[in-house]
Amino acid sequence: MIRLYDTARSEVVPLETRTPGEVSMYVCGPTVYGPPHLGHGRFSLVFDILRRYLIWSGNRVVYVSNITDIDDKIIARAADEGREWTDVVAEFEDVWWAAMDGIGVMRPDHDPHATAFVDQMVALIADLIAADRAYVTDDGVYLSVPAVDGYGLLAHQSLDDMLAGGGMRELVGGSAKRHPADFALWKFAKAGEPSWPSPWGDGRPGWHTECVVMSLDLLGDGFDLHGGGLDLCFPHHENERAQAVAAGRDFAHHWVHNGFVEVAGEKMSKSLGNFTTLTELISAHDARAYRLLVLQAHYRSPVEVTADTITQAEASLARLDAFARRVGSLPDAEPDAATLDAFRARMDDDLDTPGALAGVFSLVTEVNRLLDAGDTDGAAPLAAAWFSMLGAVGLELVDASETIVPDDVQALCAARDRARADKDFAAADLIRDELVSLGWVVEDTPAGTQVRPA
Repeated sequence: MIRLYDTARSEVVPLETRTPGEVSMYVCGPTVYGPPHLGHGRFSLVFDILRRYLIWSGNRVVYVSNITDIDDKIIARAADEGREWTDVVAEFEDVWWAAMDGIGVMRPDHDPHATAFVDQMVALIADLIAADRAYVTDDGVYLSVPAVDGYGLLAHQSLDDMLAGGGMRELVGGSAKRHPADFALWKFAKAGEPSWPSPWGDGRPGWHTECVVMSLDLLGDGFDLHGGGLDLCFPHHENERAQAVAAGRDFAHHWVHNGFVEVAGEKMSKSLGNFTTLTELISAHDARAYRLLVLQAHYRSPVEVTADTITQAEASLARLDAFARRVGSLPDAEPDAATLDAFRARMDDDLDTPGALAGVFSLVTEVNRLLDAGDTDGAAPLAAAWFSMLGAVGLELVDASETIVPDDVQALCAARDRARADKDFAAADLIRDELVSLGWVVEDTPAGTQVRPA
């Protein structure tokens, strides 16, 4: 059974699920007001890898990741650009999915949009008001945080400690909220803003209310795992949980958060000037390189994304691609059980992808050694395990069979194979040089000479 670090418990614990063999996951998705940045890419890849591994391990996974399609930032961008907020949402949701497809992230089983769940949000807020856990002010409806048992679980601080340490925002902007920690469940609409009807006045839901309603509606009470970036742990996830507790609902049983993206040792952010969009990375580099970088760093640790680290990852991918071409023609074999067991042990230990990936690269060395010695029977089960392991983490390889090789180049490859068979290695080397001069990378495989564009 996989063990993961649970943020609420501050320890690595077994992932105990509501139904054996099934995992229900909710991962906070994007607010679609601009192109996704590298941080969005990291959390998407981390939870895609976890999802794929759980499926590979024999589980049925129900994966929900939302689209926040109404928010202050969306409204502000629409106003700045003089267009409808729905146009902003449509544009950047398309950009989001294109980026996710670009980095090979599986589409969610459900991608709920906040605007489709407003009625359910109004119903939750009404229940909280009726239970005296929420109240109406002149600018909206607020949750009474002091009325929530255990507030601060994810932050590992009591409400009193937060206040004493200056961790809560002071009263702002004329709001009549009763406590600095209270947060908006419903925001009354200002002139020209999109709004929906409610018993308290036209407005729109608060961000924290959107996610708690969508997760419970689609996954039910007591769903297994709630995930997202570490920056969402507090206050967003804390405030989701607070509403569920206040409403008497059983919320997520496990909380998992991934670490930050860093550039030159600093957290990536717009304010630091090191903000890079995922679209820019995909357009300039092999998109698989970002997945490889994410795999090489433990999901809870920072990951350094620079031109150098991406280039290094691309070089590693080239090695993996070359190996895949070399072993692609080996006879079918059952994956080596001991190799897969070692891989599982790493992955089940808090998703230790760096350790698992080290095993992947060690296997390349071992299989190459066996093939160089002519031991295809020994190499085939290891190669089959290798392909299975990469599939488990979603790392796709370039298939040389997809490359169209012209007839004259194929003829040169055949001539080189004949020269090697005749032990005329000088002639074989000359043909290799000719192929390289024509723009081909030449590789020796069990099936003979193979080429791919340089």
